[in-house]
Amino acid sequence: MSDQQGNIIIKKVKKVSGEGHHGGSWKVAYADFVTAMMAFFLLLWLVTMVSPEKRVQVAAYFKYFSIFEQSGSSFLSHQSAILPEQSQSEERIEPELEGTKPTSISNQSGQETSPEKFTSMIKKAIESKLSDIKDQILVDTFKNGVRIQLVDKEGKPMFDLGSTEPTPLAVRILKVIADNIKNTKNPIAIEGHTDSLAYKTSNYSNWDLSTGRALAARKLFKQFGIDSSRIKEISGFADTVPLIPSNPKDPRNRRISVLLFFPKTGKQ
Repeated sequence: MSDQQGNIIIKKVKKVSGEGHHGGSWKVAYADFVTAMMAFFLLLWLVTMVSPEKRVQVAAYFKYFSIFEQSGSSFLSHQSAILPEQSQSEERIEPELEGTKPTSISNQSGQETSPEKFTSMIKKAIESKLSDIKDQILVDTFKNGVRIQLVDKEGKPMFDLGSTEPTPLAVRILKVIADNIKNTKNPIAIEGHTDSLAYKTSNYSNWDLSTGRALAARKLFKQFGIDSSRIKEISGFADTVPLIPSNPKDPRNRRISVLLFFPKTGKQ
């Protein structure tokens, strides 16, 4: 450029890399840092507020999380998949039954029966209608309840390997069980268990499989006429509570457990 007298004026402009203190890139980085810290402290607060069971759910979700295959999903969709080891449904549901109006199961004569008598009744039904596979149905009592377990046998699975779709064998057994309990009011819990065979990928584990199978049993019960409000818990235990502890890979460890609860009466 030149002035009015025609003299040439040269103006030098010094460029500062990153635009110095007036640039915006550091502000973006700082905002990201503050956001991350806020999320971190929010997570710490949530962890202190939730129950121990849900803390395990959160830990398991992030342990097996893959951003490439599970982005946008939530650990809440797996809330039944993780439960504390060495914990059984009867231990968690029993406190809910305290102080409730006692209910009981009635036999065909209309007489009320105890867990022991119901055990005898369901065993007779199994002997009558499922005699060819009765060795795959285990019935026992626990405190204030009855447990019915559907166990795998070599060549006779309740679910195909790695699948949550019940086989015709499982459908047949669950139908007989449903027919014998659908006219009662007793609370129900359903547990899924697997053996110790692990998946090649960590994106789907025995926790997911055991829970998926328990959910499949619940859906069948609903189809067979059982009121969904009676099912108080769906649990997946993976391989943490084996039926055959000496052999974690035994097919009998793959099973569905149906628990029927009898609230305490004044005589107990």
